[in-house]
Amino acid sequence: MSKKYLFLIAILFLSLSSFAQETEIRNRYAELDELLGVNSFFDNHLTGFMLYDLDSQWVMYERNSHMNFIPASTTKLLTFYASLVVLRDSTVSFRYVNNGDEITIWGSGDPSWKYTPLPQPKLKEFFSPYKKVNLSLDNWKDTSFGYGWQWDDYYYAYSAERFPLPVYGNIVTFTNTNKIPVPNIPMFRSMVVRSDKEIRGVQRDFNSNSFHYNPSLYVNPYATLPFITTPDLMAKLLEESLGKPVTLTKGKIPAHAKTFKGGTLTPLWREMLQESDNFVSEQILLMVSDQLFGELNTERTIEYIKKNYFSDMPDYPQWVDGSGLSRHNLVTPRSMVTLMTKLDQLMPRSQLMQLLPQGGINGTIKNNYKAPRPYVFAKTGTISNNHALVGLVRGNSGKVYAFAFMNNNYLNKASEIRREMEKVMIYIKEHF
Repeated sequence: MSKKYLFLIAILFLSLSSFAQETEIRNRYAELDELLGVNSFFDNHLTGFMLYDLDSQWVMYERNSHMNFIPASTTKLLTFYASLVVLRDSTVSFRYVNNGDEITIWGSGDPSWKYTPLPQPKLKEFFSPYKKVNLSLDNWKDTSFGYGWQWDDYYYAYSAERFPLPVYGNIVTFTNTNKIPVPNIPMFRSMVVRSDKEIRGVQRDFNSNSFHYNPSLYVNPYATLPFITTPDLMAKLLEESLGKPVTLTKGKIPAHAKTFKGGTLTPLWREMLQESDNFVSEQILLMVSDQLFGELNTERTIEYIKKNYFSDMPDYPQWVDGSGLSRHNLVTPRSMVTLMTKLDQLMPRSQLMQLLPQGGINGTIKNNYKAPRPYVFAKTGTISNNHALVGLVRGNSGKVYAFAFMNNNYLNKASEIRREMEKVMIYIKEHF
């Protein structure tokens, strides 16, 4: 057989192989379109989706990926990225200068102190040589609540206030002891008030740290509420937790100030991503601000990150807080996919998969996307009538894809949305 004839056979074989591959891709695209497109379940509300092959850098499927969606808690992925590029993997709890047996501190945003889900920095040991602690808030250039947060979330634990040096996660926990709510913070015991309101749990006043309960109706075994973070209160809480005088003072951070590093960021990342902890995510963004500017300013920090790290995104995100509580956040699915590719390049993929919630295993998707081997590694985001899922999905082929699946303005129950989304993700797992 001549070389020319062999060459023609090889060309024909490659052409047929290429044609078969292209046909298979078109078929998979068409079947995904049946699940996501016109006349599908997702056709009765605004849905955006993109599936991207991380290795070949190829868009496998997209629908409305150019449109803006409310990302809800998937906003935390933006905060996660900012902390990776600025903080690396260590926290700064506060900055300080010492003078004999006296020390002056400026909080850097670390949420850890006395917050149960997080490892504890060794503050008592550090402060033991000092007889007096001065707390300055001159570096605090922000507000307790984020832009666009709903005012009536004020008594929910997921809406804890921001502060330069939080204590107890800025929340107080009440335990039902003989039908009396007993707070875990001793200082709040005098602020528990009997009421004749029709309430079965504990409620806080809008404008004060006064906590009400009805003795005849009180049945809740456990309640967690945020408290108002006034400077005086926070100084007293710090004083109580350290066991030594803490005085409010004024003064900017001097150039020679030292830093107290609380520990690794990994537990904070895990709490933020897997448990979708709003408080931790807001405080992480404040730590980024402290590192960049020596002050705590969320808006300034976001603008810096957008300008210096997100200018190459397909669509410039409207990003306003660290947690995603605000409905003013807007981002497109294709920009979220770009963010996932950036994260994939910043750290080993296996580490990223471990930090993100894993379907059927942990975090906010513990009860969804179950399989003998985890295949969805993604951050969820849910607020009323909006649900999003952004992360990585692993097909049976072993290939890993970045994806963004965003749903806005639906009237269904969130459980129905998740159920139909799972059908799409299972298809991807089995066919990609």
